[in-house]
Amino acid sequence: MGGRVNASKLSLGEFVSVLELRMARVMKQVRKFTVVIERDEEGYYVATVPTLRGCHTQARTLDALMKRVREAIEVCLVGDDDQTHSLELVGIQQISL
Repeated sequence: MGGRVNASKLSLGEFVSVLELRMARVMKQVRKFTVVIERDEEGYYVATVPTLRGCHTQARTLDALMKRVREAIEVCLVGDDDQTHSLELVGIQQISL
């Protein structure tokens, strides 16, 4: 039920359901996270989320890695009380010495 709803035509239960759906949408804000992906010496992909301290995971395939990093972010956000560190990804450089 998107758009305007004529509340006078809804039962109380229907009105509450519409209200709950709209509140859930507002409360579930989409947040974007930068994920750094590397490959280790054993061939595993390793994902790190710089804005969430300690948030990292690994997998054999990129598909599995993306699923796992979403799960890792959700775990890291639980109890975090919005304590993410605001960082803007500027770029990645490789330096040879």
